[in-house]
Amino acid sequence: MKKNILVTGGAGFIGSHLVRLLVNKYPNYHIVNMDKLTYAGNLENLKDIESKENYSFVKCDICDFDKVKNVFIDYKIDNVIHLAAESHVDRSIKDPFSFAQTNVMGTLSLLQAAKLYWANNFKDKLFYHVSTDEVYGSLGKEGFFLETTAYDPHSPYSASKASSDHFVRSFQDTYQFPTVISNCSNNYGSYQFPEKLIPLFINNICQNKPLPVYGKGENVRDWLFVDDHARAIDVIFHKGKLGETYNIGGFNEWKNIDLIKVIIKTVDKYLGREIGASEKLITYVTDRAGHDLRYAIDSTKLKDELGWEPSLQFEEGIDKTVKWYLDNETWLKNVTSGDYAKYYEAMYK
Repeated sequence: MKKNILVTGGAGFIGSHLVRLLVNKYPNYHIVNMDKLTYAGNLENLKDIESKENYSFVKCDICDFDKVKNVFIDYKIDNVIHLAAESHVDRSIKDPFSFAQTNVMGTLSLLQAAKLYWANNFKDKLFYHVSTDEVYGSLGKEGFFLETTAYDPHSPYSASKASSDHFVRSFQDTYQFPTVISNCSNNYGSYQFPEKLIPLFINNICQNKPLPVYGKGENVRDWLFVDDHARAIDVIFHKGKLGETYNIGGFNEWKNIDLIKVIIKTVDKYLGREIGASEKLITYVTDRAGHDLRYAIDSTKLKDELGWEPSLQFEEGIDKTVKWYLDNETWLKNVTSGDYAKYYEAMYK
């Protein structure tokens, strides 16, 4: 069946993995990648599929409502998978306005453009909104986030994503608009912009730079390999029930400090250093404002109803991830130059 699928943020970390999966797996789907190409959007992430006949790229800001409407018209869009977002918590603390603009108003722009283009004829249409587990707030030492967990965002980033989730649900309820939402735990893997913990630390270990650890490193996160997230989105897009929410998690909790030591051991191994030698680079810094203690996702609903579960154990995924960054030194150098270097100095020095 022919589908014209708009993927927003498809040049970013998770988006590029999803676009690659869809383009290669579904040759009869036309995948339209719409990305503003900010600092985290990089078309080098998709060089291997850019010449495919069923792939198109459009540079567009999701907040530019008139241009977004034209994209729907020009490409006859009948399905949307919306990933475009400002996503780094530290940046949201310094600049909350841009997060509200992109994550809230940008999502509303897409919703309204889809509603107008589809002209209230929603048969075979779908607006899939990709969100985060951070909307649920913070957990203590026990318990898991469920799809029914009350929202309790603690940062400007999570507040903006919570608001976008609410707008998606409001369209579902008000207009019977066809939506589905997924909330995912922390992702890791290739092509991730190195402001996020894992690629940042891999790069710093290689450069013998300090490894800035917030507080005592006791915050706990649930980690998911990015290719498994892309597979989950694929499954939910095709089999998910309209109006439903699905949590995507790895059942894979790690304290930050324990995670960092696994990264150190793996990088040291590949660099031929004494295993654990780079632990001397660990530098404890002032804790992040509003830093949530623990996230943990219960993705039982996704497993029981749609048959998805993660494919990789964490150590295997970390090994693959470290090896990718070490094998793609040019990519890493390209994205860590210029403005990113200035941002790093402002954020961690």
